[in-house]
Amino acid sequence: MPNLLGWITEAQSTKPDKSGNYRLYWNSGKLKMRAIKNIRLKDYDYSLDGFYFITICTDYRRPYLTGENKEIVAQFIEQLPRKIKGVKLDYYQILPSHIHLILILEHCELKLAEIIRRLKAATKEQLGFKLWQPNYYEHVIRNQKALADIREYIQNNPLKERIL
Repeated sequence: MPNLLGWITEAQSTKPDKSGNYRLYWNSGKLKMRAIKNIRLKDYDYSLDGFYFITICTDYRRPYLTGENKEIVAQFIEQLPRKIKGVKLDYYQILPSHIHLILILEHCELKLAEIIRRLKAATKEQLGFKLWQPNYYEHVIRNQKALADIREYIQNNPLKERIL
């Protein structure tokens, strides 16, 4: 068992990344900490109107999103436009270890991160276990060609993963 008091002292003296985030991990029998890389565009306002491609992975990319779990997550995804004003769902795909979404924000009062946080929290609460890994991947879709390419990628992803 590691010395947690020593870890707390070490953690307090360690600087976080630019976002103030830390990640914990085991190394040689000791609990260590490292910063989580901030993957967002610097100075970009994620509440701006537009199309956003999002990928959210399950905890440790375990295949949790099958059967009833998949149906529950799909229900929550499909409810996003009704629950959050200014959000439209363009396209989505649920695979066993991750989901892909294209969301459209139009005069949305929330930033993208808050929308994703609410989706992750609601599905975790409904299913009753840690479903998602921390963070998510996003891409700002800037033109029609990129939108078409991303839709095709999402559509073909189950084939690539040999799920269908």
